[in-house]
Amino acid sequence: GWMRALLLLIAVALVSACATTTLPDAVRTAPVPDISVAQARQDTRAHIGQRVRWGGTIARVDNRETETELEIVARELDGKGRPRQGDRSAGRFMARVADFLDPAVYSEGRQVTVAGTVLEETAGRIGEHKYRYPVVKADTVYLWEPLAEVPDRRGYHDPFYDPYWYPWRPWPYYYP
Repeated sequence: GWMRALLLLIAVALVSACATTTLPDAVRTAPVPDISVAQARQDTRAHIGQRVRWGGTIARVDNRETETELEIVARELDGKGRPRQGDRSAGRFMARVADFLDPAVYSEGRQVTVAGTVLEETAGRIGEHKYRYPVVKADTVYLWEPLAEVPDRRGYHDPFYDPYWYPWRPWPYYYP
């Protein structure tokens, strides 16, 4: 009857709601062993060819003819593989992607998680500072939606608040 049709409709709506969040498995689940950026920076050569899942904040996008290189400030990942907020970083790494990534979309400050294999170590600079980056040949790049800003409650004003409202008085309920 109509009850079954309604239940079916609700079930379909729930399933389709879940299907819209398609997090790639490579982003959701960590490889084993799960090598950190810090470990790879200490001895990149020892980890060449190993699968990694790293993420963080985009610092720079460099589009080349055949690939795009992302410089990423590494952050710890949460259970879903999303970089955590905060100032702590395990350093920086490079991710090489075989596609063109639009720098207007993959902009500085956006959060990204990449999965791939450790390719090599490359020398670069952060400002004047010499720096050695582990490089990941990324086969999965996941750009996270920006987190909604938490509204600041300090400026909150209830439009219905009335300082003179007092319900335990006879009509007209107001202090004179």
